[in-house]
Amino acid sequence: MIDINLPADTKVILLLCGYFGGVDRAVKPLSLAEYNKLAVWLRREKLRPEDLLRREGEKRLATVAQSRITPDRVQALLGRGVEMGFAVEEWARQGFWVISRGEESYPRRLKRRLREAAPALLYGVGPRTLLEKSPSLGMVGSRDADEAALAFTRQVAHQCAAEGITVVSGGARGIDQQAMQAALEANGSVVAVLAEGIARPAVSKKYRTPIAEGRLTLVSPYHPRARWTTGNAMGRNKHIYGLSDWAMVVHASTQGGTWNGALENLKKKWTPLLVYLDADVPEGNRKLAAMGGISLQPDALGQRASLLDHLQTLTSMPSSGDGVRDLFSSLD
Repeated sequence: MIDINLPADTKVILLLCGYFGGVDRAVKPLSLAEYNKLAVWLRREKLRPEDLLRREGEKRLATVAQSRITPDRVQALLGRGVEMGFAVEEWARQGFWVISRGEESYPRRLKRRLREAAPALLYGVGPRTLLEKSPSLGMVGSRDADEAALAFTRQVAHQCAAEGITVVSGGARGIDQQAMQAALEANGSVVAVLAEGIARPAVSKKYRTPIAEGRLTLVSPYHPRARWTTGNAMGRNKHIYGLSDWAMVVHASTQGGTWNGALENLKKKWTPLLVYLDADVPEGNRKLAAMGGISLQPDALGQRASLLDHLQTLTSMPSSGDGVRDLFSSLD
């Protein structure tokens, strides 16, 4: 195996779960569900991932009794050291990094909230420290939001930048990109959780300067050259919530990624959910508020000195009387 500058466990997890190009056609890397099963077996056997490269670990592999996770498949994946070395060297030249779930630098809140759903690997470019930076506000919404919703998004993102609140979003057209662009233009910090690999967005002209200045981190659970897919976008949503101290839905229909991600967050209580409410918001916003989301009125922002102060009151917020909690009701 080529000697590369990664922790030993991360090398093994990358060998088991990573994609390196044409060689992957011979043996399919482990899915997250499959890796989780193998991780349970490793814990039961009192082994670390790196032990699989040692003689004792190789012998113990014979006792793996998981469907589709056979000793032959694991050994074939572990034998891709040369391909992994070339891939990691290429990523390093482009400024990319990769971290595994077993590393200290892996975002603790992501692992704590998502648990077994936290990705085994995260690929990124830009400062890793932004993944742990607090306070942070996730901002999500439709690709086809109206101008009122986009203007509100820009207003909140500008206020986040002014108060040192990191904006976490998904990089998609519409609300996501408006939030990112507004925060970056105001010299704020942004974490973009992508539904594709980081390779193409990392070279985008609009991202180069903020990445170089340490104000933007692009991160993805998908390998650097992965293409955008609907499935990736749906799977990516939970990571936005997992990395955010609070999350805000600006524009949601009653179907699609924004709606499903918000419902999952409400069900699993990863982070408090704010919902933009105004006269012309779509039905999805109203339903999310009725289901436990915290109402956020556009005119209230301009009347308050600090967005952060209000966000910090969420856990003790009284009900507004109609089943919907209002971020500003206790102060009106």
